Amino acid sequence: MFKNKILLITGGTGSFGNAVLDRFLESEIKEIRIFSRDEKKQEDMRIKYKNDKLKFYIGDVRDYDSINSAMVGVDFVFSAAALKQVPSCEFFPIEAVKTNILGTENTMKAAIANGVKKVIVLSTDKAVYPINAMGMSKGLMEKCAVAKSRTISEGGTVICCTRYGNVMASRGSVIPLFIEQIKDNKPVTITDPNMTRFMMSLDEAVNLVLFAFENGKQGDIFVQKSPAATIETLAKAVFAVLKKEENIKIIGTRHGEKKYETLVTKEEMLKAVDLGDYYRVPADNRDLNYTKYFTEGEKLLSEADDYNSHNTRRLDLKEMVEMLVNLKEIQGDIK
Repeated sequence: MFKNKILLITGGTGSFGNAVLDRFLESEIKEIRIFSRDEKKQEDMRIKYKNDKLKFYIGDVRDYDSINSAMVGVDFVFSAAALKQVPSCEFFPIEAVKTNILGTENTMKAAIANGVKKVIVLSTDKAVYPINAMGMSKGLMEKCAVAKSRTISEGGTVICCTRYGNVMASRGSVIPLFIEQIKDNKPVTITDPNMTRFMMSLDEAVNLVLFAFENGKQGDIFVQKSPAATIETLAKAVFAVLKKEENIKIIGTRHGEKKYETLVTKEEMLKAVDLGDYYRVPADNRDLNYTKYFTEGEKLLSEADDYNSHNTRRLDLKEMVEMLVNLKEIQGDIK
């Protein structure tokens, strides 16, 4: 579907953008545009890939004019620009609003204005039952995406979302931190050994977006069914693959953290479509005719359960080690 097409990735210098380039740069895609604020990371990418299909645009999704200019002639958009660090967003929640909500709104608006075929907005499990500013901003971002999708005429730009759990070894995630602590001969710091998180690779993250591109309808949210592991199991697995003696320090739950994450709410599971490896959550396309809210219901909420990292398949230590060994992002660290 990308043959002779132009793809734009907002926030494209991050882990996801690099994974997309590794997958598609040598394909028959016509052009990949990297849109971001960071000229240093763009220069690093330019040097790393040395490919004429790769084009760089300095700009900020907060500035409509800059994203609108980069969108001219684009066929598809991966909307990945975001403030993702929980502590940063806790201390500067308005900045999370500006990037995650208003920036995504600018991206969608520019895509529609330029006749883009499809936009995939990247979200997170922290958007579900959110307790921190990052998750709240991502949750509202999803609402904006679904709301925008309701306004588009048939045949126009299609807007979908994907939700991720923990993308292993992505920039700023816990696995690189654990590896760094072990190499520095420091204790590996974990918050709560029984805390669970979904585990998926960057390749799986790209696969989920591609699935959304190929199958998504207006306002859909796609979720990959993923296994989970406790933080203790993950830490022990990192020690095992590095062949180092375990040295773990429990520091207690940090501000804004949950014991487990949820990928699909109980309310969404009532209408979610099981697609085998994925769940599809279709948009609620009721309008502001309030009569329907009093006369039309759905299944009984008591019959549903959410999909979370506590009730999904749990990885044991051996399985977690196998997943880590197969992560190409950390191959250089475990040789």
